[in-house]
Amino acid sequence: MHSPVAPTRSAGISARTPAVLVTLAVALVAALVAAFVVAPGMLAASGADDGLADSHHLTEAVREALVGYWSSGDREFSPDLERVVDYWFRYHVVKAVIAAILLLVLVALGVRLWKAFLKADGPGAGRRAALASAGVLVTMLALLSLVTVMANIQGAVAPLSSLLPLLAVGTADGELADTLDHVRQQLADSLSTGAPTPPALDLMTSDFARYHVAMAVAGSIVALVLIGLSVMLWTRFARTDSSDRRTRRVWGSFGALSALLSLIVIVVAVANTTTAADPAPALLAFFEGGW
Repeated sequence: MHSPVAPTRSAGISARTPAVLVTLAVALVAALVAAFVVAPGMLAASGADDGLADSHHLTEAVREALVGYWSSGDREFSPDLERVVDYWFRYHVVKAVIAAILLLVLVALGVRLWKAFLKADGPGAGRRAALASAGVLVTMLALLSLVTVMANIQGAVAPLSSLLPLLAVGTADGELADTLDHVRQQLADSLSTGAPTPPALDLMTSDFARYHVAMAVAGSIVALVLIGLSVMLWTRFARTDSSDRRTRRVWGSFGALSALLSLIVIVVAVANTTTAADPAPALLAFFEGGW
């Protein structure tokens, strides 16, 4: 004879399981977001690089290192610039890893939420609305995490170019202002007359091209994944019975979102490919304040 208590207890455990998993996932997401903000600087710094974890010190170090590098006339990084670039590479690697883990957690959490939304029956309109709202929020956070992963991969592939925006922080004066004027003049002369560029500027231009190649490659891969996902979702939409309007709305919405995002990412990939093919004008635009 079966005990009448066992099914009830099992059903209770089964009902509580999604809530427990969601709670754990939310806690993990919060921990990863905190780690993303706090950990990269500390993990990337080592020994003499400890001061670089401070944004003000990093900005000053980049400025001083670039001035010294330009003055040296060499193509190879000066010791000071190499120190900063190595730190920035490690910084972006740490951020990319944390963002990738966060993306995986958010995708798993989003799948769980949307499945719960599709299975929610009965008169509980409030619960369905809460599940849908949570699903939309998690989906948006997952997309933000994806963009963050792509940006940090780009920064790790070309850390020097990723550091250049720090030159625009504050006011450039003294030796830095002179250096930037020389860079702008050399780039402008090269573009207008075809004059050869100094070794340091040649390396900066090559790194800038690699910076955009990285995003073009990452964008192309993401676009292919999104296109495949859109095809799969629209296939499920077509195979779902027309009477199941809720499921069709979910498949159709995500299919349309995937298709739209793939178009956006394709535009980004094409733009970066164009810049990578001819990086000097874009680099000059940056140093003139237009990038």
